Amino acid sequence: MTLPQGRRSSTFTRLLRHGFTDPSAAERLLGAPELSALRTDPVLLDALGAVADPDLALLGLVRLVEGQPDDMSRRELLDTLVSAKPLRDRLLGVLGASEALADHLARHPGDWRALVTYELADLHPGVEEFERGLADAHDPVSLRVAYRRCLLAIAARDVCGTTDVAEAAAELADLATATLRAALAMAEAAAPADASQCRLAVIAMGKCGGHELNYVSDVDVIFVGEAVDGADEGKAVQAATRLASHMMRICSETTVEGTIWPVDANLRPEGRNGPLVRTLSSHLAYYQRWAKTWEFQALLKARPVAGDLALGEEYVTTLAPLVWHAAERDNFVADVQKMRRRVVENIPAGEVDRELKLGPGGLRDVEFAVQMLQLVHGRGDTSIRSGSTLAALEALAAGGYVGRVDAVQLDDAYRFLRSLEHRIQLFKLRRTHLIPEDDADLRRIGRSLGMRTEPITELNRAWKRHTSVVRRLHEKLFYRPLLDAVAQLAPGETRLSTEAARERMVALGYHDPAAALRHLEALASGVTRKAAIQRTLLPVLLGWFADSADPDAGLLNFRKVSDALGKTPWYLRLLRDEGAAAENLARVLSAGRLAPDLLMRAPEAVALLGDQRGLEPRDHAHLEQEVLAAVGRAEGGEQAVAAARGVRRRELFRTTAADIIGSYGTEESPAEADPGALVDRVGDALSDITAATIAGTLRAVVREGWGDTLPVRFAVIGMGRLGGHELGYGSDADVLFVHEPREGVGDQEAGKAAARVVSEMRRLLELPSADPPLLIDTDLRPEGKSGPLVRTLGSYEAYYRRWSLIWESQALLRAEPIAGDAELGRAFIELVDPLRYPAEGLGDDAVREIRRLKARMEAERMPRGADPTLHTKLGRGGLSDVEWTVQLMQLTHGWAEPGLRTTRTREALAAACAAELIPTEDAAILDEAWVLATRVRNAVMLVRGRAGDTFPSDGRELAAVGRYLGYDPGHVGDMLDDYRRTTRRARAVMEERFYGA
Repeated sequence: MTLPQGRRSSTFTRLLRHGFTDPSAAERLLGAPELSALRTDPVLLDALGAVADPDLALLGLVRLVEGQPDDMSRRELLDTLVSAKPLRDRLLGVLGASEALADHLARHPGDWRALVTYELADLHPGVEEFERGLADAHDPVSLRVAYRRCLLAIAARDVCGTTDVAEAAAELADLATATLRAALAMAEAAAPADASQCRLAVIAMGKCGGHELNYVSDVDVIFVGEAVDGADEGKAVQAATRLASHMMRICSETTVEGTIWPVDANLRPEGRNGPLVRTLSSHLAYYQRWAKTWEFQALLKARPVAGDLALGEEYVTTLAPLVWHAAERDNFVADVQKMRRRVVENIPAGEVDRELKLGPGGLRDVEFAVQMLQLVHGRGDTSIRSGSTLAALEALAAGGYVGRVDAVQLDDAYRFLRSLEHRIQLFKLRRTHLIPEDDADLRRIGRSLGMRTEPITELNRAWKRHTSVVRRLHEKLFYRPLLDAVAQLAPGETRLSTEAARERMVALGYHDPAAALRHLEALASGVTRKAAIQRTLLPVLLGWFADSADPDAGLLNFRKVSDALGKTPWYLRLLRDEGAAAENLARVLSAGRLAPDLLMRAPEAVALLGDQRGLEPRDHAHLEQEVLAAVGRAEGGEQAVAAARGVRRRELFRTTAADIIGSYGTEESPAEADPGALVDRVGDALSDITAATIAGTLRAVVREGWGDTLPVRFAVIGMGRLGGHELGYGSDADVLFVHEPREGVGDQEAGKAAARVVSEMRRLLELPSADPPLLIDTDLRPEGKSGPLVRTLGSYEAYYRRWSLIWESQALLRAEPIAGDAELGRAFIELVDPLRYPAEGLGDDAVREIRRLKARMEAERMPRGADPTLHTKLGRGGLSDVEWTVQLMQLTHGWAEPGLRTTRTREALAAACAAELIPTEDAAILDEAWVLATRVRNAVMLVRGRAGDTFPSDGRELAAVGRYLGYDPGHVGDMLDDYRRTTRRARAVMEERFYGA
């Protein structure tokens, strides 16, 4: 009958109401002769409407009925379907959730009977029940069929809610155990001679070992082999290897019935490069000597499952002491966290937001956090030694190692994410951890998890909520109980014991856990609003401190800053509400001594850390304007210079903080990829700060002694690293002073006034105060320490004309006016330009003299006992080698190449390369070495709080230098090797370009 347009049959409407997305196709399927007996049965329709995908379930049911071999079998299936609700729910539930299992039932239409039994043993089967289910398998093909039949029952219990996600995962692990045993039995039956020679134990690892397997996953294993009594060990291991390989193939190879799952043995010692089977003593020797932290972490899941179980138990028992002492290894927490970061970094960019297992807030975050806590506390508490993530989390909460509320939230999130993972994999029985993008897939998954109103919207919302919970808690999980242990706000709740808290602080890298716990107690105890905010902040801050080379210093410095600013209303609000401020502060406080020392002198500078623009360097004009304004407001010279030095202190902190944060990187922004850019920013900023401070001091001295007008015109010329805009944190300010008498002022009066200015400037800048001193160095002046501190322009001209030596021309390459009379400064530069860029370049005698001076400096000025391969200034391939090479090119070619007429080393090197005075590769080698040596010097000052030209000898300080340079904990040896390699190459270029070797 043809319905009028716009009208639908009542069946069509009823199908829509029951969740069918293609009611027309469903009507046709229900009209099939095979379902004629059920076509009008309301129970069937209601049952189909209750499954994840009614369309898929109906199609699968029709295929299954069609596949029955005869009418009697078809009638048996349909009668049971109508009369037995357990079968109906199980069968339709599976058909509506898994296309792959529907395909299996179509190929093996009698396997539906595996779902009929509804006895106690069937509800919660174990390894023995699964072994009986696989007992009739005699080859790889029949093993696959039997495996799928067992899997069918597991999936039915899962989708119907008879088992929860943890029970389903345990059943999958038990089925894997039974399958491995069956496969090994087949391998042994195929090679009885091999089986008679050896004892072979199969150790399950990963999720199978942890009794929490997925529907589709690699089954991770390790093999242990021993000779039977009287057999040769070498031949026995070879026999065991053949058996293990055959067992793996039986499970992994693709047949007409597909595959089961890959058996992965790559967690074994040496990974895929190591032997597949080792003896127990060989395993023990490897783990005692060579194993990395992650390998002990992996052993948390080790569980004997097949083969010689006594040998397997001996393996686990033998290695257990090593596992439970892994947390005592250097950089334990850092190694685990680095492994986690590496996993995230390896996810393709387009998949990060859909990655359920490895992405941020995913399953791996929960598993890593739980395993880290197990390794720290499991040595003294056997109750938390579980391979199951959820069981371990429950035990950790019971022992007070994890807050109960946090544990409940993580348990809930982990169960949801695992359920989601199961439903995704169950559809096609494919290994995947990606959230699908297709709406039909999302709808099916949402409905399978009980979301019926708006399944896609509800699923996405629940997924985002749970991953957000995991992201928020997975790192805090390690730190929050420490605060509960010291704050003791909730009487009666189980807390970390003092010893457990100490263990955890040691694992985090704290050298003095008792002091660290006292700091936490001082910060977090009490019921004040301040203490409550600190308890919110500290779990995150402790993680960032632990990511540094000196967590103790970070926490101590945070306590000092908090004590100084604790009553300031904006301080804790800034750290709580400004996302970057807390992390920036943690990085700055734990990176060394210099930045915290600067901050302690003016804690209010913390405010700079809350805004990215607050860390950008101020330009020279604005700095000088602020300094001169501060000097103008002050009364007296000393107060004026104190104000100028105060501005300098704040700007030094801004520069150090920006440098540290740029070098370490933060969660929001990665570390600066170009170290040269960092060096240039620091050099420019420090040089501008110093120039502005000197300009302010000059103004203060003039105003104090002469009012508005000095009887001489006076200019300060920057030299060395100051003139080159390359100051480091530990650099002095190299300068020359030049003056000219004003009209009507005699030479003697002018000279006295100028000398008085210089003397007073040096005195004021070096006065003891809370601010770091600014040391003025005038040793590059004519006649050195024997010459007058200040000269007239004419005196300079006369000296340079008559007495100037080649080293002075070289020093003048860095000359640049930085303060005082700008016109006089320009006149000085015009005076010295012919000296530093001599017409037609240097003569042969001058070149030989420069080379002689360099060789003499290398021989005489290297400090006694210093390692010449690690001295950043005078050592092989260090700053001196690069700078003298560049300066020789400037002296020789500067008259003809305008680009070489710069005070900056890197700029001059780039200009020399552009002018083809040096090959591009050689220029790059010199530039890399110069940048690296400069960064090492800056790092030493940041870490130690005092200048140094070589790497620190103290291990902690050396590690802090490494962290600043981008090396992970435990890799200071790599840092020193890289430094030596870089500077060795630079020295080779220098010898060719400078000495002509």
